[in-house]
Amino acid sequence: MFGFGIDKRTLYILLAILAVFTIASLGTSGILGILLSIPAVLIALTFHEFAHAYAADKLGDDTPRMQGRLNLNPMSHIDWFGIIMLVVAGFGWGKPVQIDRRNFSNNKISTSAAEAIVAIAGPIMNFLIAFVFTIILFVLMLLVPSFLSLLDGAMYVIILNIIIINISLGIFNLIPIPPLDGSKVLMHFLPYNGKQWFENNQYTFYIVLLFLVFIRINGASIISQILTPAVQGIFSGMSWIVTSVINLFI
Repeated sequence: MFGFGIDKRTLYILLAILAVFTIASLGTSGILGILLSIPAVLIALTFHEFAHAYAADKLGDDTPRMQGRLNLNPMSHIDWFGIIMLVVAGFGWGKPVQIDRRNFSNNKISTSAAEAIVAIAGPIMNFLIAFVFTIILFVLMLLVPSFLSLLDGAMYVIILNIIIINISLGIFNLIPIPPLDGSKVLMHFLPYNGKQWFENNQYTFYIVLLFLVFIRINGASIISQILTPAVQGIFSGMSWIVTSVINLFI
């Protein structure tokens, strides 16, 4: 059972209904926008979950390897409801990478620190992907004068989506509340009682988070309005770095 007495099956039904109504309200242009965001969603989720699996494997836990998660095949990492959430609401998740914390015991660092490293690996990977595609975007704009008009700008939109969705997913997962990656990083620094409180209330946090994602004010979710300035700031920073380096060579 999840928080507030809602079981997993009921939660998924509610999510599906909300997703259908949201998509239906978007119109033709909105649906086209969703289609153009699918490559970005698959890239963001796949690399995010792969990073978790890779970090766990390097720290001594072969559970992700045994479960076939050490690859970049999207089908190994996607969670369909997580994709719906990411496409429709802008925030979602992939199939969680399972770890066995007992396998971290042979490391020079603590088990808690190992878990924190595995958790933060996903958001870090998203930021790296966003930065790489920011480089690609500006290089294409510089070298291909007709780039913005190719296929009516579809390629530009796809690349821009990859950047924005990866930044969004990275920031979103760094929020330090369960079940997000940031909570696992935070728990490493909490005393025992704090860790127990987080674990005992994680499903309540999960439900609250879902409502915050779907509650809309002036057409945008509450979380979107909170995080959008951060996303824009990081993208602006990446763009400044890339353009500054490019300007050194032209």
